[in-house]
Amino acid sequence: MNSPKTSFNANIYRTRRARLAELMRQQAGGGLALIATAPAAYRNRDSDYPYRHDSDFFYLTGFDEPDATLALNVSDSQIESHLFCRPKDPEREIWDGLRLGPEAAPELLGIDFAHANQTLDSKLPELLANQTALYTRFANSAESDRRVRHWIDQVRKQSRAGINAPSQLHDIEALVHEMRLIKSPDEIAIMRQAAAISAQAHVRAMRMCRPGMHEYQIEAELLHEFRHSGAQSVAYNSIVATGANACILHYRAGATELRAGELCLIDAGCELDGYASDITRTFPVNGVFSGPQRALYDITEAAQAAAIAATKVGNTFIQPHEAALRVLTQGLIDEKLIALSEVGSLDNALELAAYRPFYMHRTSHWLGMDVHDVGSYREPSADLALHNQDKPWRKLQAGMVITIEPGLYIRPANTVPEAFWNIGIRIEDDAVITAQGCELISRGVPVLASEIENLMHESK
Repeated sequence: MNSPKTSFNANIYRTRRARLAELMRQQAGGGLALIATAPAAYRNRDSDYPYRHDSDFFYLTGFDEPDATLALNVSDSQIESHLFCRPKDPEREIWDGLRLGPEAAPELLGIDFAHANQTLDSKLPELLANQTALYTRFANSAESDRRVRHWIDQVRKQSRAGINAPSQLHDIEALVHEMRLIKSPDEIAIMRQAAAISAQAHVRAMRMCRPGMHEYQIEAELLHEFRHSGAQSVAYNSIVATGANACILHYRAGATELRAGELCLIDAGCELDGYASDITRTFPVNGVFSGPQRALYDITEAAQAAAIAATKVGNTFIQPHEAALRVLTQGLIDEKLIALSEVGSLDNALELAAYRPFYMHRTSHWLGMDVHDVGSYREPSADLALHNQDKPWRKLQAGMVITIEPGLYIRPANTVPEAFWNIGIRIEDDAVITAQGCELISRGVPVLASEIENLMHESK
């Protein structure tokens, strides 16, 4: 096991598998569920990418080695878990690190049976025999589809012996992703710690920032803090964007020099024990916002405050976005970036989406094991004829975790005063929905413009 956790609680994963089994019983009376972890990937010759497990697989097993598959055999009366994993191999372990192996897996992971992954093709037809339903991923890859077809074909060849293949096929992700949408206290505790590490990394970057540095040097400060504090990885490729680069939403930290009078936008978060954090802050390179920068920053901060107020149980997922849009659009009108004479009113400006040249993304997304986490943004419906866009937006529930990230991006244009050109601002925090509203778990880094200026002044 590669995770630096001091202990492994197998009961967490056993409970999740039991919940999944109950959902399978409700839907189809049980069946066999199959879910594989992510494959290892090569970066180039003899060099691989740092391995990252599949989130769904890890959610159900806590196992972070490659080349593994979970099979969950669910009947009316019992649950039988089978793990297929790499066998022990002393020679390979010298090069690549220790393997858990099928002999030790049941006791450590709380799995009923463990097998060497080389037995997958012989064992799976046995497990599929006389199953009513198969739960697997749809069109995950050509190779996984081929293997499933092969296993089912092996069962069908036994029909004259009275052995039947599954007659129902269900999407395992539809069930697991619904489970992952509501976080347990254990998950939230990890996410709270991940957010704290990421917040401290943003603080470090602000303190270290000086005109003349390069974006990649600021990125290095973030990475130092992540790893120094125990995070295993970044949750996503860090965005460090200065000047006009901040108007590119998914810009990667490059070699651009940070200049006095410009802003620096950092969107960065670490991954801790399989869970992501996601924080964005925008700050002046020389520690002082200019007039136009401060005006747009305060609008964005007020929009985030309005979205935070709308992030509560019973409201829908879209309501924080709508609250932020209203503040952003009014601010753009006040700063004459949207001409009131052309839109007539705030409501008309919203109806016409007059904000779109300056704000083109939504204010929130789910957060969890993946930075853009799983789960439908619309209410589930049994009506198969109902298109997704016609389903109501999902209501927020305690235990959901979302980001709140309004922004403004002002590119050069004839209709825009030059003082605002190339200003890109985003402010993002991680919010846990609670019975009282929401808890911002990423506020270990300042958000108010005055607080940011004070922090940077103290570090000079």
